[in-house]
Amino acid sequence: MSAQLPNCPRCDNHSTIKSGVIRNRQRYYCKACEYYFTVQKEGKRIDNYYVIKALQLYLEGLSYREIERIIGVSHVSVMNWVKEYRISRPKMRDSRPTYRVLKHRELLEFLEDKENVIDNSLLITPVGDKFMLIKWEKFRGQS
Repeated sequence: MSAQLPNCPRCDNHSTIKSGVIRNRQRYYCKACEYYFTVQKEGKRIDNYYVIKALQLYLEGLSYREIERIIGVSHVSVMNWVKEYRISRPKMRDSRPTYRVLKHRELLEFLEDKENVIDNSLLITPVGDKFMLIKWEKFRGQS
């Protein structure tokens, strides 16, 4: 029983062979294009939940830095995801989002107050073990 060898990342050919070990990582050689490569990529992998949540918050109008503060991932990562998935948000010229992050108990207290839920421009979304309230407010002082 032989292990499946990876395809070459350069030419996508399956004619690869093992070619030693470098820094405890298996090295491979592509016979087709004579390219050496390793496949065990090191690095931090961010859970898809946070990627999706960051993109949702971006679409809701939050800035990259605001998303960074809320979710805890780099604003550069958020920018890269927006580029990678070709996300574009609609232009909202007359309003801007404001947000609050609340724990479960605080959310229940917020919703008990009838004046807080009268407005239709309120969105509640879970973020980890907390909840984010996003509300759109009209710009003041514009003619």
